[in-house]
Parts: sequence; structure tokens; C-alpha cells
Amino acid sequence: MARWVIHLDLDAFYASAEQLTRPTLAGRPVLVGGLGPRGVVAGASYESRAFGIKSAMPMAQARRLLPANGVIVPPRFRVYERLSQEVFAVVSAVAPVLEKISLDEAFAEPPSLVGASFDEVTEFCASLRARIRAETGLVASIGAGNGKQIAKIASDEAKPDGLLVVPQGTEREFLAPLPVRALWGIGPVAEGKLRFIGVQTLGQLAALSEQDAVATLGGVIGRDLRRLATGADDRPVAGRAETKQVSAETTFDTDIKDLPTLRAEVRRIAAGAHQRLLKAERVARTVVIKLRHTDMHTVTRSETISAPTDDLAELAATAERLLLDPAEFGGIRLAGVAYSGLSVPHQDALFTLAAPSVPATSTVVTAATPAPTPPSEWRQGDDVVHEEFGTGWVQGAGHGRVTVRFEHRTSGPGAARTFPQSDPALTRGDPGDCLK
Repeated sequence: MARWVIHLDLDAFYASAEQLTRPTLAGRPVLVGGLGPRGVVAGASYESRAFGIKSAMPMAQARRLLPANGVIVPPRFRVYERLSQEVFAVVSAVAPVLEKISLDEAFAEPPSLVGASFDEVTEFCASLRARIRAETGLVASIGAGNGKQIAKIASDEAKPDGLLVVPQGTEREFLAPLPVRALWGIGPVAEGKLRFIGVQTLGQLAALSEQDAVATLGGVIGRDLRRLATGADDRPVAGRAETKQVSAETTFDTDIKDLPTLRAEVRRIAAGAHQRLLKAERVARTVVIKLRHTDMHTVTRSETISAPTDDLAELAATAERLLLDPAEFGGIRLAGVAYSGLSVPHQDALFTLAAPSVPATSTVVTAATPAPTPPSEWRQGDDVVHEEFGTGWVQGAGHGRVTVRFEHRTSGPGAARTFPQSDPALTRGDPGDCLK
């Protein structure tokens, strides 16, 4: 009987969540990400992508490309997590087992689709997309096929706001013209190896002999990737346990015997673990290093930092502080870095509301010298609540004033009002309030 796997991907999720819960942003170029000098784009709406902006791009570069009507807001992961839960609750009603890849992506193998026809699968997926939009307000692209690989590629091809079902028996034909990088598991290194032997498409990879695939890509990996390129994929859809730790480690070709070399290697390993931390969409509070001596004796050391973070510089520096000097410990044959104490990242800590105390004798203010306006306590994107006007968000602040747009998920575009920044009726709001 035909097996059907679906892959669901929420389109431009972070930016779409901002447009949904702040209706004034609908249809406008929106960027989500860090606002500091080293900030990067965490999410970009399709309207902003039309100007060449992409996720993971440095925010400084994105700012130059963003048109005048574009908006940049800091991430609100509590909102994204809540919306993700709403979406997956809808999917779970028809597919009890979900394999969640991230907040915006999951595989499912609905029991009702076992043995279903192409038309029945198409109708099922169209109905699911409609339910997600109706119940959450978000847009999901869905791909469906005989296995996880085909479903994943189909959903990518369906974006934005699309649906693609690959008929049973046409998998090899569907995959053949696609570049090899379309296959999960083929990164830049594997792509380079395949290009060296003249293989650039999945059709060419599928046509390789197993012996050539193994010789080029390695034993198990070569066999598995060649098989996936033919459209064969029997990997099960299985629920995933919550990620509790991410890590990376390296066994060195020759033992490391000096501290500078060990530091350089640990920085590299820390960066590898950091990539897994970002992929898991988590922040970490504890850094753990593992060092294995030449005689196979293993030592682990850990340090818990003050607040959860995904800042590579801080995490790598912590790992370096934990190192033992090989001159004293002995040669190191293996080193590893792990991040634990994982949690969903929340919005950065906001500026303190308390004004710094100033000694009475430090400054003399005369009638002819107006007191300077204190720095704004608000930044663009902050969630607020007003005693009279309710839930809103900061559109801009400065010169002692703050402009707030009062709106939420179901309100439609709201009115903007300006207040003194110290207005006692205006207080910080819970990001979840916008999900009314």
C-alpha cells in the first residue's frame, strides 16, 4: 500500500509572525534580528527578500538594501514558540506522530493517508493548509511524497504559500534535474567531490554505480545518498525528544601538546557545536569541555554562565577558560565542546527603568540651561500596554516621546499614538498579549 509522508514548513516564519501579530506590517518588508553592530537577520519577509535580503545576512548589509517602508524588529521567541505550538496542535489532530525539525518545520505520516490516491493526498494537504490559516493566521507550504526526502524537497519547491504532491512512481523523474545540493546530507564538501567527477544533478548521482558513489563520498554515506537520489526512502517518521544538549568533538591525527594549538582547535570545535545550537533554535547556559589524554583517560569540566546565550564569542571564550594545559596534563588525543542547559531564546533584556542616581553636587542646572532629555527607555519593537488603549508595540522613540501602535493578531491595523516616554499609564507588556 502506498506510503505518504508530508513535510510542513511555515513560510518566512519569524517575519510572518510579526506581520500577523502587528497587522500594520502586513505587506511591508520586515526584518527580524539583532539591532547591534554585529546583528544578523534571523528572519526576512518575502517582501524584503525581493530586495536581495536573506536570513543570516549581516544586519548592517540588510539595512542598506531595505527600502524606506521597511521595518526592523527584535525577535520575540516567546511569540514564535506559542504560534508554533498552535500550528502543530492543528497538525497533530490529523497526524498524531510528528517529527519536529524546528519551530516552523515538521514531518508527519498521517494514518488516514495509508494507501490513499494522489487526489486524496492533495485534498488532505489542501484542507490542512486551510485549517492552519483559519485557526492560526499563518501560511504553511506542504510537500508530500513517498518518503521524508521527497516531501522535504517538494515543500521547498512549493514555496511560498504552496502545495506540491509528488505522484508515486515519479520520484526519480522529479529529482533528476535538481542540483545535488537539493538533497539533505550534501553540503559544500560533498558537492565539490561530486562536481570533480562531473556529477552536478541528482539524476547523475542516481546513475552512478554504488562503487563510484562509495569511492567519492565514503562508505555508508555514499550508498545512502545515491539511494536517496533515486527516490527510495524508507526512513520512519518518529517523534523527537526535546534537545537537552548539543555538542561537537574531534579526534586529532596527532596528539596536541601545547596550549595555543589546543585553544585554536577548541575554538573551531566550539563553532561546530554552535551551528547545532542555532539549528536547534536554542540558547545555552552551560559550557562543557571534554579532553581525552593519550592514555584514554578522559576529563570533563563545565561552567555555567550568568544568562542563556547563543553568542559564539562568549561560548567559545568560556570553553577556552576551561582548558587544561597539555604541558601539565599531557598530550590531548580528543577534545569536545558541549552546550547544555538549553532553552528557547527570549527577547533581549530591556533597558533598566531606573534612572541612575546623580550626586547633588555633581551638576548645577540654571534657569538658562535646560536639563538634558534622558535616554529613551523604549526601543522599536518593544511590547507595551496602556491603561486606556490596551496592547501595542513601539514604532519609534526619542526626544522624550514614544510612539505606540495599538494592535494585535485579531484587531486589524491599529491607531498610532504618541506619549511622553515617562507616561505612567504606559508599561511594558507581555509579548504573548499580541496573540489575542
